[in-house]
Amino acid sequence: MKTPVKKTPVIENKKSRRNYEILETLEAGIVLTGSEVKSLRLGRAEITDAHAVPQKTELMLINLRIDPYENAGYVNHEETRSRKLLLHKKEIIKLISRIREKRLAVIPLKIYFNDRGKVKVLLGIGRGKKLSDQRQDERKQEAKREIERALKEANRK
Repeated sequence: MKTPVKKTPVIENKKSRRNYEILETLEAGIVLTGSEVKSLRLGRAEITDAHAVPQKTELMLINLRIDPYENAGYVNHEETRSRKLLLHKKEIIKLISRIREKRLAVIPLKIYFNDRGKVKVLLGIGRGKKLSDQRQDERKQEAKREIERALKEANRK
């Protein structure tokens, strides 16, 4: 009999789609220590303030907060250290040129474990929304909800 597969949590950045207009997504690996991976398996991370910054020919993830793992002992990790993102060099160079040319931002949308158990980061490449754009999107969402409610009420009768 097979043992049930334990579902690992997906850490999402819920504010990212509200604050940024995501133009493209990209999957990248990330360099982590053992205690960080164990903490991620418990779903103990915060990515709302995180963003990726180019440094020479590397892409670093800054402000990703991974809580310390309780059972790690004295070999625990720093909560908010810079972490290197793993992409092919050509992809990094292309991405860095697009970021600088069009003044785009690279935001982590999601951190998850793939089928092979590796930690992956779904990066969103986008432009920051202005406050008026955010309000307009909220109005559209509210109108959509109202229509759905009205249709649901009509179908009940």
